[in-house]
Amino acid sequence: MGTDQVMGYYRQAVEMVTAPGAFLEVTTIERQGYALKAYKHAPGSLRDLWLLGQSHGDKEYIVYGEERWTYAEAGQIVANFSAWLKCQGVGSGDRVAIAMRNYPEWIFAYWGIIAVGGVAVGMNAWWVADEMSYALNDSEPKWLIADDRRLATFAEIAADFSHLGVVAVRDSDPAVPAVQWTDAIAESGVLADTPIDPDDDACIFYTSGTTGRPKGAQLTHRGCVHNVLNVAAMGQIFATTQAMGRGEQPDAPVSLPAPTSLVATPLFHVTANNCVMQGGTVGGGKLVLMYKWDTLEALKLIEQEKVNTLSAVPMMTRELLAHPDFKEFDTSSLNSLGGGGAAMHPDLPGKVVETTKRAKPAQGYGMTEVCGISTYTTGDLFIARPQSCGPLVPTLEGKVVNAEGEALPVGEAGELLVRGAPVIKGYLNRPEATAETIVDGWLHTGDIGYFDEDGFLYLVDRAKDMILRGGENIYCAEVEGALYTHPAVLETVAFAVPDERLGEEVGVAVHLKPDAMLDAPGLREHMGSRLAAFKVPKYVWFLAEPLPRNANGKFLKRELREVLDPASAD
Repeated sequence: MGTDQVMGYYRQAVEMVTAPGAFLEVTTIERQGYALKAYKHAPGSLRDLWLLGQSHGDKEYIVYGEERWTYAEAGQIVANFSAWLKCQGVGSGDRVAIAMRNYPEWIFAYWGIIAVGGVAVGMNAWWVADEMSYALNDSEPKWLIADDRRLATFAEIAADFSHLGVVAVRDSDPAVPAVQWTDAIAESGVLADTPIDPDDDACIFYTSGTTGRPKGAQLTHRGCVHNVLNVAAMGQIFATTQAMGRGEQPDAPVSLPAPTSLVATPLFHVTANNCVMQGGTVGGGKLVLMYKWDTLEALKLIEQEKVNTLSAVPMMTRELLAHPDFKEFDTSSLNSLGGGGAAMHPDLPGKVVETTKRAKPAQGYGMTEVCGISTYTTGDLFIARPQSCGPLVPTLEGKVVNAEGEALPVGEAGELLVRGAPVIKGYLNRPEATAETIVDGWLHTGDIGYFDEDGFLYLVDRAKDMILRGGENIYCAEVEGALYTHPAVLETVAFAVPDERLGEEVGVAVHLKPDAMLDAPGLREHMGSRLAAFKVPKYVWFLAEPLPRNANGKFLKRELREVLDPASAD
């Protein structure tokens, strides 16, 4: 089947899924003076989505090791916790921070916060005390819900947050005074019923900042709901396209089976939380949680739980397929294998098809600022265009522009701008950053790419000074800012070093002050006390001469990156 024929089926599928009268009918809404693409029948809030999920009753919802919960059982826990929060005075607009690994309590706490009209603040589980302190000061939550490791980190700064209530999760002897999670859900309660406006904040997720500190992105209920519907729409569009390719003539969109998802990435990011968890909850799916990523354990869980969807960063997919015991496990349940957080190398879609025999390769491109995905591709269209990250979701329009802001034609690369209902409200306490990033309703993504004649997006570079390591965004300014706090450092730059497993790693070039002494272990120890471990440089070069600059005095970072050999780094 030729590409042109597949594209024809794809266009028919888009029209069918988003047609007038369909549940996913696309319309336009007025928001802040702009006409934005949106779903006509979208629920008003994430609380409404949770209630839709409750219709699944006794179906299995969450699996963690030997522990299991049905939708009904989870619903009672969420109701109990929401009632407890309400008794603590948490209501509309109040923030509650969640700091833990992917425990089931993350999900229960999230929905409970949403139910009372609160705002869930996702805390990166890798953060050290200084990073946690910054986010807590910035977001000013009323409560912190945390596990043992995060409570130990919080203990280092607890004296600065004596007003902050703490709930301890899976920690019988917390490092700070805390209410036990089991006590917070002990009393039988009714799900809180608080009015929620679609443009109210639903959660705050922190993104690495170009100025050295992360920014708290304000994800609204409207944005999150539309992301869930975009995930559903793209699933239906591509399933319908595939059905047509098999010679079928569906008279309605083809729906995928309820997902059984292996949640392999952190819930404090939109990929796992907004795309996998929220989407799976509405669709009656089963969420299989892992303590941490382990390839062999993932294979065991795929076989045991009949996992049909794995949304992960590409290195996880590659490690899964390359594992020496892959053929020893029954992975025939897999329908989709892929994800986001970094671009798949062009060889990987073919490897998915060749190795699994049944699973379709899939990839989404997105960002926190659109509450999840911007584009999606899978199946025959992905294999035909392995370098593309797919077409835009139905409620986003996009364009690429040059440095002057002028729209560029098909095939010409420029900065990608998107606009639509999923775009965030802005950045918490950062009006200037918001105004720079969202202009006339258009979100400046900072990514450089182009559209082909069929509307498929190709990313070729990024405008922002950023490193993408295993799905985690690391801004160079943040790394440089931490390094400049060392008294021996005179000049430094950070940049991305290509890495086969993680996509990119952190590299730094350093010029020391006269007679100063510093080696790579000392540098890493210094940075490890100020930044999460994944931001600490893997590659370090100490340069005897000052760093090269251009006529304006700006460091020539790209030139340095091209001449410094990773093999020569400390």
